[in-house]
Amino acid sequence: MSKFIVTAAITGSIHTPTMSSSLPITPDEIADEAQRACDAGAAVVHIHVRNPQTGQPTADVNLFGDVLSKIKSRCNVVVCTTTGGGFGQTTEQRVAVVNAYSPELASLNAGSMNFALFPVLDKIKEFKYDWEPQYLGMSEDFIFPNTFKTLKEFSQYFAEQNTKPEFEVYDAGMLNNVAFLISRGYVNAPVYLQFVLGILGGMQATMNNLLFLYNSARELIGDNFQWSVCAAGRHQFRMCNASLLMGGHTRVGLEDNLYLEKGRMAESNAQQVEKIIRIAREHGIEPATPDEAREILNLKGLDKVKF
Repeated sequence: MSKFIVTAAITGSIHTPTMSSSLPITPDEIADEAQRACDAGAAVVHIHVRNPQTGQPTADVNLFGDVLSKIKSRCNVVVCTTTGGGFGQTTEQRVAVVNAYSPELASLNAGSMNFALFPVLDKIKEFKYDWEPQYLGMSEDFIFPNTFKTLKEFSQYFAEQNTKPEFEVYDAGMLNNVAFLISRGYVNAPVYLQFVLGILGGMQATMNNLLFLYNSARELIGDNFQWSVCAAGRHQFRMCNASLLMGGHTRVGLEDNLYLEKGRMAESNAQQVEKIIRIAREHGIEPATPDEAREILNLKGLDKVKF
């Protein structure tokens, strides 16, 4: 592979404001970080939004619209909106951004799972906002719901908007789910898979697991897919490097990891983008531009979005 796609996951819904002062919160901060990531070499930015006053994750469509329009006015990066949302959001809330703004790319979580963040409470005792410990604590008894019914519904909404799904694959059974959606004609191949490793409740971030997921995808889907890797926390760069060596794409960003290296927190998403590109160039691999990413993923183009 001569070119690889770098995605920067700008803010996410996992980390809370207490964990890092660099986490972007307001629409301006999120858009600024997206532009910096693009300038650093990211072809795609993955976007969540937050309450500008408290930093709590939200599915507010108006906030999404503000962020998306700001990003589009500053650079031509591919925007991948989330439909994962935050804990407790309904299916309708999660998919509203796709219906409202018809992005080129959006996440589609490929199955239900335990999604746990509560062990963080063992490390942090004082929080900036009251919602933070409650939000993290509720994950001990939380199932992230993505049933076959909602996968079908999400796929139909995406198809209506010609928005390409980025399937978030946290565990091996989710590949079987994607293959089922293809067999029923709910989604068209080639598909785009994001292997998400290191979340408590999903597969561990190991080379064996990454190889297993890749080989399983080949068995179930054939060669009809593009794929990327993201990994939580300290596993981020190690697993992204493995993806590069295997011919895949990568995702970095403050959604997944607040650090640049051991003992040093990242000051921006752009720093992580610059690091993975430096690593890739050591292997003779160059980052794709946004337009090259559009071609690789067969996206509809920035002129066909609604923001």
